[in-house]
Amino acid sequence: MLSKNARGSLLMMVSMGAFNLNDGFMKLSFEQLGVSQALFMRGCVATVILLAAALYTGAWRYVPARGERGPLALRAVGEIFATGSFMVALAHMPIANATAVLQAAPLAVTMAAATILGERVGWRRWSAIGVGFIGMLIILRPGTAGFDVYAIAAVIAVVFMTVRDLGTRAMSRRTPTVFASLMSAILITVGAAVVIPFEGWRPVDGLHLGYMLAAGTFVFAAYFTNVLAVRTGEISAVAPFRYTVLLFALGVGYLFFGDVPDRVMLLGAAIVVAAGLYTLWREQQMGHRFAAAGSARPFGGGVHGRIDGKPTSRGSTRKEF
Repeated sequence: MLSKNARGSLLMMVSMGAFNLNDGFMKLSFEQLGVSQALFMRGCVATVILLAAALYTGAWRYVPARGERGPLALRAVGEIFATGSFMVALAHMPIANATAVLQAAPLAVTMAAATILGERVGWRRWSAIGVGFIGMLIILRPGTAGFDVYAIAAVIAVVFMTVRDLGTRAMSRRTPTVFASLMSAILITVGAAVVIPFEGWRPVDGLHLGYMLAAGTFVFAAYFTNVLAVRTGEISAVAPFRYTVLLFALGVGYLFFGDVPDRVMLLGAAIVVAAGLYTLWREQQMGHRFAAAGSARPFGGGVHGRIDGKPTSRGSTRKEF
């Protein structure tokens, strides 16, 4: 029988696979639909599923206190622009390249936590952050023909993911994860609806409707299994498996679109992942030291959410709806 950590790790890999299948179906839909239209349609599916989850768990009854509304709003703003920017990049970049750039987000969050929130970050993690951003530049290759406005959109997505995660760190532990995700899904859907008139509404055939249903289902499944993963195993054992998202991105990109990444992109991705894993390991080591000293490490986590009244994970490398 598998241990809890083994089950949690498998669930995390399932979650990452579901995220990439969602991205794959979204990218397929962009062959006929505009980005805003696809986001709106997927948002409708995700909102219905999340609303059912909120009704089932009782999260719909949650009323944020006055002090909780600011972090929720900051998180929602970051989520809206991160999702929109990433989808614009995804529509025009190979899925593996766009996903690899996103892996710099945890490094950006660590940097922002140090400069904005006052978290103590030593020279080792600063060095890892610098190395990770060099890896991102290798992936994007500024100054070459492949570096365009869509590559910039991927970087903008990283910036707003950092804004989202800072808002998430400031959220009360009382805030149910389902509630926060439902608010994000609703706001993204509304935001996409506002942009649709500028892009125009295009006819939707049965195939692309199926893509939207699949994308909405997979993105919900991804978050559901992500929560199960971090509630099943220890974070230190489960979190590194988030980086399997790159392997799934390579697989989905090849199977869906025939994308074959070059060596430069793979080198840059390896550098970003290595820097992220080192930063994660170093944060865990520092957390143990603070715990041994009997003091709480400031801003040491990521997602301060709950589902069914139980705490969820800390630290996310992925976007939400």
